[in-house]
Formats: sequence, C-alpha cells, structure tokens
Amino acid sequence: MPSSEPAEKNRVDEFIQHPKKALFILAIPTVIGMTVQIAYNIADTAYVGRLGADSIAALTFSFPLFFVLISINSGIGVGMGSRISRLLGAKNKAEAENTALHGLLVSFSFAILVFILGTITLERLFSIFGASDAVMPLAVSYMSVILFAIFFMFTSYILNSIFAAQGDTRTPMKVQISALVLNIILDPIFIYVLGFGVRGAAIATFLAFVFSLILFIYFVRKKSYLRIRPRSFRFSAAIVKDIFAVGGPATLMMLLISIYIVFINRFMAHFGTEYVASFGIVSRLESVSIMPVVAFSMALITLVGMFYGAKRYDLLKGIIFFALKIGVLFTCLVGLIFFLLPTLFLRIFTPDQNLLSISNPYLRINVLTFPLMTVSIMISRALQGMGFGMPGLIINLIRIMIVAVPLAYLFVFVLGYGYLAVVVAMVLGGIASNVAAFAWLKVKFSRIGI
Repeated sequence: MPSSEPAEKNRVDEFIQHPKKALFILAIPTVIGMTVQIAYNIADTAYVGRLGADSIAALTFSFPLFFVLISINSGIGVGMGSRISRLLGAKNKAEAENTALHGLLVSFSFAILVFILGTITLERLFSIFGASDAVMPLAVSYMSVILFAIFFMFTSYILNSIFAAQGDTRTPMKVQISALVLNIILDPIFIYVLGFGVRGAAIATFLAFVFSLILFIYFVRKKSYLRIRPRSFRFSAAIVKDIFAVGGPATLMMLLISIYIVFINRFMAHFGTEYVASFGIVSRLESVSIMPVVAFSMALITLVGMFYGAKRYDLLKGIIFFALKIGVLFTCLVGLIFFLLPTLFLRIFTPDQNLLSISNPYLRINVLTFPLMTVSIMISRALQGMGFGMPGLIINLIRIMIVAVPLAYLFVFVLGYGYLAVVVAMVLGGIASNVAAFAWLKVKFSRIGI
C-alpha cells in the first residue's frame, strides 16, 4: 500500500533559489527521454524504410493524424500542468490534486471521442491527404491499430504531465525510455519476423503504450508529491474552464502544425511519392533539433507557472531569455552539422540514391527554420506557463496559415517553382512568427511591470 505521506516535497522554493539550475534539472531528463524518442523515430523509419518508398509514405501520411493525438494530449497536459504549477507556487496542494484528476477526466473523454471519429473517417482522411492507391491500405492498417492504443496513450501522457508540473521529470524519463526500448525491440519482430509490415510497427507502439501506463500507475502510487485519489475529486466547471483556456489554444496550436504537415504533404505529392517520402525523412532529422527545444520549453512552462503563482515576477524575464539562448544556440549548432553533412544523416533512413538527391538540398534549406521555430516555441510555452493560451495560437497562425502555406501554394501552383520553394516559404513564415512572438512577450511583460 502507498504511504499516506507524499514521496516528494513541493520544489517551488528550491527552484526559486536556483532558477537556471532548475531549468536544467527539469529539462535534462526530458531531453534524455526525447533523445531516446528520436532514436526510436529513426529506428522505426529505418525499419519501415526497408519495405520501400510506399511504406515510408504511409508513415508520412499517418503522421498528421498521429500528431492530432499528440496535439490533444499536449493541450490538455499544458492546460492542466500550467494550473498545477501555478497552484503549487501558491502552496495550494489540494486544489492542484483536484486539477490533476480533472485533467485525467478530460483526457479520457477526448480519447473516447477521437476513437469514434477516427474509426468513422480514417479512409476518407487519407484520401483527402492525397494518399495513392498503393499507399492507402498501408496507411489505414497503421492508423487503425493506433486508434485502439489511444486510451493507454492519452492516460499515460496526462500522468506524464502531472509529474512534470510538480517538478519531477526524472520519473517520466524512466517510463518513456523503458517503453521506447520495448518498442524498438518489438518493431523488427512484428514488422519482419511475424510479417505484419507497416501494421507491425503500429502493434509494437500499441504494446509500448500499455507498458508505459502500467509503469506510470506504479510510480504515481510510490513517488508522486500529488496524490491522485478518486476521493479527492470535486468537480469544478472553473477548473475545466481554466484547463481549456490554456490547453484549448495549445491543442489548436499543435493541430495547426498537423494541418501544416497535411498541406506540405499535398504540395510535395504534386511532384511525386518520392518527394513526400523525402519530406518525411527530413522531418525526422528536424526532430533531432526541435525535440530538445521542446523539452526545455516544457520545463519553462513549469518554472514560469511556479514563479507566476508565487508572484516572483522578477524571475520570469531572466529565465525566459536564458531558455531562449540555450535553445537557439543548440539548434544553430545542429543545423550547421546537418548543412555540412546532409547525406551522412539522410543515409540513416534510406539507401535510395533518388531520395537522397531530393532530400539533400531540401535539408540544407530547412535547417534555417530550426532557430526560428525555437523562438516561437519558447515564447509560446512561457506565455502558457503564465496562463495565457491564445498568444501561442496566434503566433503559429501567422507562421503557418498567414505566411507559409499561402506562399508555398503561390510558389508551387501559381508561379510553378520547384519543390524547394516549399521550404523557402517555411523559412519566411518562421521569420514573421518570431516578430509577433517578441512583440507579444513585450506586451505581457509590461502589464506585470517587468
């Protein structure tokens, strides 16, 4: 039986004393977990890539839908986590625990809704995305399994966010690494040994989600500062509203990225299946740069929420700009390596010389988006930590729907430019979003006197 006393202490005072150290304490375990996630993504794509371009394209077409699932989880997790961190900063543990229970309830409700809608619309969605007759059955077989996994996926993600919001990112790291290692082991077994192909990759992912949920339940009982007990639940429409006020725009922000990927897939499909596969390969490498940034940005949400809840506004500006410097320096370094040695990294995914020749110049231009995305992500997450969900949504609307997608359409379908014009439009969208992000941050700082 779990102890009646919390296994961990409220870490707000510790983080206030050493804010820069706290950023690394929170971010590094997440970076490690995400590095393993990157290794899994690379291995997964490499395993499937040996099945041919159609199989890579199936994963690429499936990614926007998988990203929808991540978006919903991320939004609920951000909305709930921001509120929990602010409440812990204000030393209100009971309300923080009730917020965690509301997050689980909201997440499970969305899992049911998504499962029903996904089951009904899967084939039609892939048709809209532009999947060919050869790719369609592969994409459907992959996502139909993932839909059954969402109940385990959603609950695991929210428990992850509960740990992170209270300043514990080591436990989620342990769970994530364990589940991903299992996934990597199971992938070749289900893809090749048992002969399930692309569907086998989804089955391996399903089993990994089941395993991660089991581990999270164990750690919640043994290590969590917040006690997740049904008897602590007191329904509050105000809590749900607060979760959606921050999490709703955060979900829409992530969904915009999914829609963006759909558009890019569609633009690349105009040139052929190999170009869609090429975009998918470059996107995997892009994750090498962006996932660590996401880790620091999630740590930033926790710290900003705690400092904001404790009314330590004097610490906000310093920690936000410190996180920005770390993120930009990292992405510039990774981008430079990719620019100088693109083929070396692209060969991880495919030996196909035609795919390499398409992907090489695309990657070299795409690295310019890395630091631009870093700025947008960091500032959006900082504002979410303060309880403002809408700015991140607007910043990404500017990047994607106002600048990048219209310009890409203009370049490809009106002016008749080649596929590299698509990534040029992405760079221009990133520049525009950065201008908006800094302007919004300045306004919010001025309103709290910093």
